[in-house]
Amino acid sequence: MKYQWLVLLGLLFAVIIAIFATVNVDPVPVNYVFGEAEWPLILVILASALLGFLLSGVVGIIRTFTLQRKVKSLQKEMAVKESLIATQQNEIAEYQKAGVEPEAMVITDEKAQL
Repeated sequence: MKYQWLVLLGLLFAVIIAIFATVNVDPVPVNYVFGEAEWPLILVILASALLGFLLSGVVGIIRTFTLQRKVKSLQKEMAVKESLIATQQNEIAEYQKAGVEPEAMVITDEKAQL
């Protein structure tokens, strides 16, 4: 059912574009760096939209790639920290089995002492 709605919306969009194209066939001057040409307005509009779509896609792909790299880095960091937590939990369990209390660690803020 979802696919049918997508096809229907695609056809509706195509009809709107076709109507838009038939209305905007007037030639317009397009200035290049090395010259000038006359193109139909619809081609200028569609080319501009396509270029914008492509640039947005490239930016999106680059952003996705950098976010994936960051996720992998954070997953590695998380695995290291989970391993450290497991090691510390095992040490605590060994101390508890032996009936010995581990020495308390006092963490001080060295910057406050300076």
